[in-house]
Amino acid sequence: MAEKLVILAGGISSRMRKPPKSTAGVDRKLMEDAEHKPKSMIGVGTAGRPFMDYLLINAREVGYRDVVIVVGEKDESIRNHYGTKDRDNAFYGLTISYALQTIPRGRSRPLGTADALLCALQLRQDWKGQTFTVCNSDNLYSREALRLMMESPYPNALVDYDQSALGFQQSRVEKFAVTKKDDDGYLIDIIEKPTPEQIDSVKDRAGTIGVSMNIFRLNYDMILPCLERIPLHPDRQEKELPTAVIMMIRDHPRSCYAHPLKEHVPDLTSRDDIAVVQAYLEREFKNISF
Repeated sequence: MAEKLVILAGGISSRMRKPPKSTAGVDRKLMEDAEHKPKSMIGVGTAGRPFMDYLLINAREVGYRDVVIVVGEKDESIRNHYGTKDRDNAFYGLTISYALQTIPRGRSRPLGTADALLCALQLRQDWKGQTFTVCNSDNLYSREALRLMMESPYPNALVDYDQSALGFQQSRVEKFAVTKKDDDGYLIDIIEKPTPEQIDSVKDRAGTIGVSMNIFRLNYDMILPCLERIPLHPDRQEKELPTAVIMMIRDHPRSCYAHPLKEHVPDLTSRDDIAVVQAYLEREFKNISF
């Protein structure tokens, strides 16, 4: 069954530590959360609920049940909120386990998102031969996006967002990773921090530019070898999940389908996002039942 979900929450949130352009309309406690907690645990929701609660509720409503959260070694706020056991914490119909992503000696930060997923799969070797969904903790993926991944008929897939519908300023959208597909919709490449020429080159016949927001459906046995052998990015010195996915499709051509989706994705990257995300949650989740 594909009701398995990995949430990557082990990063150190360096961009969230930077001072915001403005604090107008933002509660002081939220600014304190941003200083000391992972982005996913900032209490932007109703009654101070952390951001990740809403991702988990969307996942539960779609049908996910078995969740692994990758946590960092320097934070206990996620465990304190969702349960302190290493495995099988109950949370509103979900079962939550933790995979610890450590910071190697001599480094100031973890090894990146591919390493984070490797930590999760090493914990859950009982998932071998099965598929799962993996996503970031600082994006609020919709139920439709999560459903696309859980119900996809392909062994591997990603949500291919229409750049024009993401709802961000163009200067920000242009920094997102763009996708290159073949004529049948299978993923060929993910281009991080693309140049204008690269952005123009990936347009489909209708002129649509696809964007990856790091939500994938993956086959355990296909992705694991790539996670184990992926090199550090030469500039960013991290092991990045999109790179591992591209390695996988080179090993298994036409195995990863890009499901198109046209919608906004709330993104909690920096302190300047807090007020916008809080307003979104108050509007879209005012009748939600936890």
